[in-house]
Amino acid sequence: MNESAEIICIGTELLLGDILNSNAQFLAQQLAQLGIPHYYQTVVGDNPLRIKRAVAIACERSRLLIFTGGLGPTPDDLTHETLADFFDAPLQKQEDVLEDIQCKFAQRGRVMPENNRKQAQIPRGAEVLPNPVGSAPGIIWRPRSGLTLLTFPGVPREMQTMWRETAAPYLKNQGWAQTMIYSRTLRFWGISESSLAEKVSTFFQSQNPTVAPYASQGEVKLRISAKAASEALANELIQPIEVQLRKIGGVDCYGANEDTLASVVGNLLRSCQATLAVAESCTGGGLGHMLTSTPGSSEYFWGGVISYDNSVKVNLLGVLEQDLIDQGAVSAAVAKQMAVGVKTQLGTDWGLSITGIAGPGGGTATKPVGLVYVGLASPNQTPQSFVYHFGNFRGREWIRHLSACSALDVLRRELLNHCKGLN
Repeated sequence: MNESAEIICIGTELLLGDILNSNAQFLAQQLAQLGIPHYYQTVVGDNPLRIKRAVAIACERSRLLIFTGGLGPTPDDLTHETLADFFDAPLQKQEDVLEDIQCKFAQRGRVMPENNRKQAQIPRGAEVLPNPVGSAPGIIWRPRSGLTLLTFPGVPREMQTMWRETAAPYLKNQGWAQTMIYSRTLRFWGISESSLAEKVSTFFQSQNPTVAPYASQGEVKLRISAKAASEALANELIQPIEVQLRKIGGVDCYGANEDTLASVVGNLLRSCQATLAVAESCTGGGLGHMLTSTPGSSEYFWGGVISYDNSVKVNLLGVLEQDLIDQGAVSAAVAKQMAVGVKTQLGTDWGLSITGIAGPGGGTATKPVGLVYVGLASPNQTPQSFVYHFGNFRGREWIRHLSACSALDVLRRELLNHCKGLN
């Protein structure tokens, strides 16, 4: 039997594609971080016979089985009773669990429905894996020698809390994570995956730490992973590689780990005590949404104008009507005037604008779908425009996403130069 873990996700809704299986992704990442080998994942519907078949196969090849889903109060929530039946262990009511569920309902001003009582039934010999944010507890169970089972509800927030607070410490204490894997992800915008991979290809041969490229949502990532006995030792391995990769990536490397283009732009605006306003056409508020997703963005982001119709561009932003007639709404001249107009109207230091053709219709031979202009008005310089050709390969939302991110990247690069000049 392999000294490995296996993830078994239970739920017919997963098989039908009604719900994205983010639990498997989270658990896979956590197992990798703990250094626990993980070779198989299974998704099975709410059917006792098929669940038992999946468990039988998993028991032959893995020592740690991690289950998500099927712990709710409804008849199709079958995980604990099916596992109890498979391992021939009767279910037993846990009074403390029942009391905890009743208290949680009372705190919300509700009476616990009778069907929630089944959540207090766990297999004999299992320990309760507490759920501090939901009603369904999980279990930690060793039904036979050399085999450990962990069960979690399917609600991602509940599962993740239970993993971090109880399951991960338990596994560490049981010796599953003697050598852990720690990772740092560098994030790049403005360079393709192939171009970046070519620049850093020599690092892909490294064994500890390892370096791997990923492309996601228009950006490129380099994940540096080190295996070590502690986070401090792993960081000693990661840091010199990170320094070299950042140097090679240059200004295309905008951050690491949980950084976003919006959060990095926000930090730059904050550092030079500057303010920003945006004017959007084809992105319809997407740029403002990205900016305000960062906590504390009210310190530097004052607001924006969604100038979808040309009358808004003229009446609110001061775009020249003749330029709209002669050059069209999707043009360098209009992008620059939008940026200047919103900067002036809101009284900010910087103005950022987007105008483009997101499709699926509206394109022409000279202005195809995917053509986007970004305008930038800085504190002291002549307004600038930047043109992008995103094509029409992945649809409207893809173009809108790339447009907003590219606008943030334009501002980021300009702020790097601007803030440097202030110091």
